[in-house]
Amino acid sequence: MTRMDQTSPVEPEATVNGAGHEKGNIRALYTARERERRDSSAWTIVQAVLAPVQFVVFLISLGLVIRTLTTGEGAFAADASIVIKTLVLYTIMITGSIWEKVVFGKWLFAPAFFWEDVFSMLVLGLHSLYLVLLLGEIGTLEQRMLVALAGYAAYVINAGQFLWKLRMARLQGATASQAVTA
Repeated sequence: MTRMDQTSPVEPEATVNGAGHEKGNIRALYTARERERRDSSAWTIVQAVLAPVQFVVFLISLGLVIRTLTTGEGAFAADASIVIKTLVLYTIMITGSIWEKVVFGKWLFAPAFFWEDVFSMLVLGLHSLYLVLLLGEIGTLEQRMLVALAGYAAYVINAGQFLWKLRMARLQGATASQAVTA
């Protein structure tokens, strides 16, 4: 295999000891140049701010949706919160795509984040379906809320994927630092 990035202390296809898939090994997420682009990009900061904002909006909305499903009350507040959650989701998806283009040279589905992007499309699809149901006045309130909950369940899984990748990136960074100082 020919290395594309001669400055990386970790081969792009190398394994890094840590919390990985097979016997404590994971693939390196970033070459040195990709890590440099990630660290210098304003879009990294945008993602770091939007992710916890989205999570807070999700928690508030989840509470409102559950309240509506269990009591039948607060449907307007639940719908409004889901719309806000969806708008925040669209924002983080668009800015995340820009981030991916800056760091990896691809708008979406860069190898390092392929499965996260695939699952993000499911999350986006479910949230978009909710908007179609709401704006098209299709189905019942309960059906709409259940679609929102399905979108939220997918979002939780997707957020877990990204948190896992953040952990892997930190492990790779530590390993790269050790390789440079060794």
